[in-house]
This record gives sequence, C-alpha cells and structure tokens, in this order.
Amino acid sequence: MKTKMTAAALAALLALAAQGASAATVSWANWSSDTASTVSGTVTVDGSPVSVTYSGAQYAFAQLNGSGTNYWVPNGPYLSSTVSNAPGAADIVGLSDAGTSVITFSAPVVNPVIALVSWNGANVTFGGGTDTQTYNIDYLSSGCGYWGCGTYATPTSNSFVGSGELHGVIELIGTYSSISFTDTTGEYWHGLTVGAFATSVPEPAELGMMALGLGVVGALARRRKSRAA
Repeated sequence: MKTKMTAAALAALLALAAQGASAATVSWANWSSDTASTVSGTVTVDGSPVSVTYSGAQYAFAQLNGSGTNYWVPNGPYLSSTVSNAPGAADIVGLSDAGTSVITFSAPVVNPVIALVSWNGANVTFGGGTDTQTYNIDYLSSGCGYWGCGTYATPTSNSFVGSGELHGVIELIGTYSSISFTDTTGEYWHGLTVGAFATSVPEPAELGMMALGLGVVGALARRRKSRAA
C-alpha cells in the first residue's frame, strides 16, 4: 500500500512539473486609480486579489478600468510557451521621461511578468541604488505590436535595450514584493502593465524538496518491506 501511495505521489509531482513548464494564464493588472505620480490596481493569485502600485519619475499617464485605446493588439508579442494570454483590456501605464520606476505588491508574487508597448531605444536596468535584489530576467516574447516591430538588444540577467519598436513580455524569475528599474532614455511615451500567474506554481527549489521528500518516503517503504521479508 505504501509503495502504491508513493508512486501516486510521484506521478502527481511529475504532472505538476509538466504543468509548470506549459503556458499558463496570467492575471494582468486591473489598473483602477491614479495620482500625479502613482497608479494602483490589482492582480489575482489563487483567487485572491493582490494590490499592485506603480510609482516613479517616468510616469506620464494611465488608462484605467479597461477604458481607452487597446495598445495590446495585435496580441502576438505577448504570447509564448510560458504565457497563454495577452493583456485583455486597455489598461496601461504610460512612461516618458528617463528615471527610476518602482512596482510594489501587497504580497510577495512568484515570477511576476511585465508586458511592454513601444520601448523604442529604452535603456533599462533592474535594481541598483537601494535595491539590492538579484534580478534574473527571462525574455519570454517580442514581436510586431501596435506601433511596429522590435526586440531586445544586448539582453542580460538584469538589463536590456529596446531595439526598434519593442513590444513583448519579460518574466522576473523569483519571488518579489517590489521591483525597481531605471531607464536612462526618455521618449514621447512607452507603456507597460504588470501580471502574475493566476495559479501559483512551486518554484524549482520547492519541486526539488518535494522530490527529495518522496525519495525518502520511497526508501523507507522499501526498507520496511525488506525487513518484513
């Protein structure tokens, strides 16, 4: 009986790992209010709302509650083997002047994603200054969007330059309560929105610990069986 339970648990773990490797649904921010320098909204993780706030010197304008021009069409630049859905509403935060931006969550978010519109020539570095976090960017997708075509130039684990009219999605691997980035290039405007995976998936380290635990259980079951024989 114990051996069967262990096999079933191992099968469930492998299924979970496979699920984590396939495209998942993102809860893109519903931006609902703004001030002269901040924009606030929510994302949903495991059925619970998580507040998200943008603040920074780059802020130019916001489209709230789904109103305005939908700059997220065509949706091709925002789809990938990791993300199954593009931002579905007109909500967007527009940036212009060079400077530092901060995105803050009310609860830690695993592997948050950022969708980009028209980051032409943007020269972006995550972290720095008082932000001592280690950033690890996964460049999920890019392509031709509302304002044209572009991609990531000279991408590193924490920085990139927008080549052409960059439209796409990046994922920040890890768990974040806040994200900061500095763009040294100003332009008329470029936009972003923020998302979180609607259903949380264990990080690789957690999967490793689960596998280790199942291995211990299996070893104990085999030992007990051997002694009984």
